[in-house]
Amino acid sequence: MRNIFIVVICIFFSRVYGDSLPYEFQGVHFIASYCECDPEALSDVESLKERMLLAVEESGATILTVSDWVFPPSGLTMVVLLSESHASIHTYPEHGSCFVDLFTCGQKCSSEKFDAALRAYLKPQRVIERTLLRNEEVMEK
Repeated sequence: MRNIFIVVICIFFSRVYGDSLPYEFQGVHFIASYCECDPEALSDVESLKERMLLAVEESGATILTVSDWVFPPSGLTMVVLLSESHASIHTYPEHGSCFVDLFTCGQKCSSEKFDAALRAYLKPQRVIERTLLRNEEVMEK
């Protein structure tokens, strides 16, 4: 009986999803340090929160919930829980810099669009970035 159930499930998934299953064990992890950012953009916490959410939307990811914390006067840690995984930003206005991160499972999201949206707002003069491909291994893209 168990084998028949497994066959039925396999037939169902093959008809609904074709050759690709709905979830793949792979993801793209974009990490960056934005340095020498526009001081006003980095310190305007409410606008930065809005821009972070817009950047996530630009990436094509699905927002589930958001959590943030302000370190007075204007430091921000913000984590966006995504259907695909997560995005985060940690600002250091006193250093004119921040760390950003976008990890998405599958292949539908664009870390390039996320990065472009945040760079357009923060205007960093120097960016150190890496994009990692993650599955059974971790390698640079």
